Order: sequence, then C-alpha cells, then structure tokens
Amino acid sequence: MYFTLSWRNIWRNKKRTLIVVASVFFAVLLATVMRSTQRGTYGYMIHSAARLFTGYVQVQGNGYWDDRSLDKSIVLEQNWQQDISSIPHVTTMTPRLEAFALASSDTATKVAQVIGIEPVLEDQMTGLQKRLVQGQYLTLNSDGALIGAGLAQRLKIRLGENLVLYGQGYHGETAAAQIPVIGLVQLPFQEMDLSFVFLSLPAAQNIFSAADRITSLPIMIENIRYLDPVLTQLRATLGNNYTIMTWDQMMPDMNQHIQLDNASGIVMLAILYIVIGFGVLGTVMMMVAERTKEFGILIAVGMKKWRLIWVTTLETMFIACIGAITGVIGSLPLILYLYQHPIRIAGDAAKAMDKLGFEALVTFSTDPIVFLSQTLVVLIIALATALYPVLFILRLEPVKALHA
Repeated sequence: MYFTLSWRNIWRNKKRTLIVVASVFFAVLLATVMRSTQRGTYGYMIHSAARLFTGYVQVQGNGYWDDRSLDKSIVLEQNWQQDISSIPHVTTMTPRLEAFALASSDTATKVAQVIGIEPVLEDQMTGLQKRLVQGQYLTLNSDGALIGAGLAQRLKIRLGENLVLYGQGYHGETAAAQIPVIGLVQLPFQEMDLSFVFLSLPAAQNIFSAADRITSLPIMIENIRYLDPVLTQLRATLGNNYTIMTWDQMMPDMNQHIQLDNASGIVMLAILYIVIGFGVLGTVMMMVAERTKEFGILIAVGMKKWRLIWVTTLETMFIACIGAITGVIGSLPLILYLYQHPIRIAGDAAKAMDKLGFEALVTFSTDPIVFLSQTLVVLIIALATALYPVLFILRLEPVKALHA
C-alpha cells in the first residue's frame, strides 16, 4: 500500500518529477563517464608503466630494494615459474639479475646497470625486442650484449665492438668481462637509455659469479583489480622468506600523482552532487509545502505520523532511484563503446606518450564499482533530503496545518 501510494503521489505533478529525474539522470551519466575515464586512465598508466620494467609485483630477496646488492639475491627455484603461472590472473613473469658495473669502450667509461634476462620472457613482458633499432636480439645462449642507444653514443661504441664490464659480483667476487655489442635498443626514458646493458641471464650469472641466482622476479597480471588475490596466493606459494613488492611501492611518484588526480576528481563530483542534492531538496520542500493541509487532515483523522514519514521518504527514494538507474543504464552503452574503442590522442601529447612507450589513448573502465558507487551516492543524497519531510511531519500540528 505504501509503495503504491508513494508512486502515485510523485506523479501528481509530472512536470516537476520529470525535471528532478532528468537532473539526477544527467548528473549520474556525467559522473559515471568521469569516473570511468579516470579509473580507465589510471589503470592504463599503471599497466603501461608496469610493463616497461617493474611489473605489478616483484619477488625479491629481503633487503634488496634498499641497497641493491647482489648479496641480497635469491636462488631461482625450478618450480617457481610453474607454480606462479598457475595462480589465476598471472599473465607473464621474467627473472632478472641486476647489478651495477663500469662499462668501457676504447674511448670512454660510464657507470651502467647490467641486467641479465631471459630474452623471450622479457620480450613478452616489456616488448624489448620491438625497441631494437640496430643489430639482433638476444637469445638465452647469447654471449653478446644489448645496450641503450644513448649509452652507445656516450661510449662511442658500434655493433660488433667489444664492451668491457668491470664490477663486483656475488659475495665480493670480481666481475669482469669483454662482451661484443650485438644490438642497440631505444629505451623510453633517458636515464634507462643512457645506462642499461642487457645480457642473457646465464651470461650475467656467470660474469657476476651468481649461478642460479636472480635479484628480482617481476610479475604481470591481467588487471590491477586482481592484485590483492594474486598477492595472497603468491605469499601462500612462496612463504615469508622473500620480499614481495607491489607497483605502488616501486613507483611512489606515480602513485602520488594518481591519488592527487583522483582527489581532484572526487572534489568535482562532490560539487556536482551537492548541486543535485539541493535540487532534490528544493523539490521535496515544495512537495511538502503544498501538502501541509493534506497532512494535517490525515493526522487529525487518526493517521500515525510515522506512516506519513514512510510515504514521503519512499517518494524521495523513488525519484532518486529512477534518475540514478536510468543514468547508469544510459551510461552503459556509451562506456562499453568507449571501452572497446578508446579515444586516440593526437599532436604533441601523442608524440610524448609514444616516446615513453605508451600508446596515445584515453581508455575507460567497466569496473562495476564505477556504476554502483554513483547509484549509492544518489541514494545517500535522497536519504539526506528525506530528513526534511521527517522533521516537518514530526513538528506538524494538525490545527495549524488545517489553517495553513
């Protein structure tokens, strides 16, 4: 009975109801698209940055991240890759052995970051082979080196010439080798391009006296939303003898940028919903004001005030729900289309993103939380505005209401 009565009451003034429903509809539509854009962009940024080098998750030796010492390296267990690959939502992983060394040519010497990789797995994760500008790519049995094009220019070294590496290996062993340069790669960041030297993992382990050891195991997953369950299963698989770091710990600057941008987006949405909230409140106040005498009569003939409160609250909720649900339904086809067909960026911004190794796209998220959160916010606003008729009815005196 209450639902039927409330439904009929909101259509007593169709024009006013439709105006409020339309305002809620467009607010939810706009808010949903905005949040979808933000979450999609964040996800794309994180995914692209993780693919460049760090992965979403890295398995390391305890204390390695702080001092980057080979003494904190770990043994690559034979069953790891199979066990970790069996975790749902894990897509790729690539073992690495990283160390610093002096890289010398006939004319110059620079500090380089030497990275031992499994070439096929590294390419699957980072697309390293696509960045090859000269020469050939590494193989697992290769004795040559891939170096950043910027580093090659600084050292004035060409393909086929020998690169001398000198540094400290595992447990203080001397690491020295003379390696032919077999390829040049154009890396997205200048710091990487001026310092990175890639070797096959067995070659790096041999040079640095670190047989069967790695310093990190970067792991990629399908989507950032699966990070927590993957972490849980990863810890259960590996135990507590290793450090497991996530992308936000390895890239704190990006994480802070995303948090700041997300906060500004929430402020914009808050302003939008405050405006809509006052619009709904104004409508509720008009609905109550024009029915003051009606309420007085109903109370005078014995109707309980809580019944009136229930009816008016349902009226407010009906209006808000119609607007919110139609807004979400209206945004679904638009967001699904944009999810399948991301917006391509042109001009200087596109060139800058290409240099960083990012495809110049504005992507959208279809995460259910994008849609559910907007509906929830509207329902909270509706409940807040419903307090006005509750207070009005509780203070209403039938005699005064009849003479209103």
